Amino acid sequence: MTTSPALAEIEEVVPAAPPASGRRVLTRITRDRGALACLVFLGLVVLMAVAAPLIVKLSGWGPYQFDSAAINSDLGGLPRGALGGISGSHWFGVEPQNGRDLFARIVYGARVSITISLSATLLTGILGVVLGMLAGFYRGWVDQVISRLMDFLMAFPALIFMIAILSSLPSGNRPVLLVVVISAFGWPYLARVIRGQTMTLANREFVEAARASGAKDTQVVFREILPNLRGSIVVMTTLAIPGYIGTEAGLSFLGVGVSPPTASWGQMIASSVSWYSVDPMFFAIPGAFLFLTVLSLTVLGDKIRTAIDQGEAA
Repeated sequence: MTTSPALAEIEEVVPAAPPASGRRVLTRITRDRGALACLVFLGLVVLMAVAAPLIVKLSGWGPYQFDSAAINSDLGGLPRGALGGISGSHWFGVEPQNGRDLFARIVYGARVSITISLSATLLTGILGVVLGMLAGFYRGWVDQVISRLMDFLMAFPALIFMIAILSSLPSGNRPVLLVVVISAFGWPYLARVIRGQTMTLANREFVEAARASGAKDTQVVFREILPNLRGSIVVMTTLAIPGYIGTEAGLSFLGVGVSPPTASWGQMIASSVSWYSVDPMFFAIPGAFLFLTVLSLTVLGDKIRTAIDQGEAA
């Protein structure tokens, strides 16, 4: 559920040269069929998230509308028809007992997953990069304070404490709370990597030259060191996003994430557990979207890392 294993792999990436250009990386990805397929699927998921209100208007059913005619009350609320009630009116079928449209809830679930994961990645990136550069550049007591804080947070079993914290907090503004809690446990892994790379770069000739020319510390950090961390930051971001999507889905599955009736893929999977033997589509559709999204982001992140490594080697 947490992103620490994936982020730990980035410690192997120490950029000694400027990263490959964005155009070169994009060219390498578009020439790889697997990466291109992942990119296309992710584009569709992002399009669903951005245009969710328009898409559900085209489908005819909102995520909170009930269609009692689509379920059979004599059979305990099972959807009418084959494959979970898939029809021209309900493209992905309906939920058992209440008849809510699965397609609409998948679309709005994509919006929730993408919004929370991107927000958590942005907040984690800002905290991890800034604190990591400060620790690696200034060292001394600054490094000691930040490093001990990182060690303290990394010592916690993240998922268990996320569940405990979210269970004790009010249900209002749950997406914001998810972003804050996920970021609080996620930034130390990025900061540790950035700290190590900053220590290496701080001793390079171009940094010494900038200092000799009278540049201030902030100018050295943000104008000289930060540009040389771009490749690692891009790779860490692409590897963090699928982890945060999985974390959000897992927390929602356990009942401490997004609160009903807000649509969430993890919440839909949790609701489908008692129905998968009689209505497998209720489980298969949100499960497939969650699996393919995380898989696509993971594969794409790996391809981007390979392209950046090849560009630096060249």
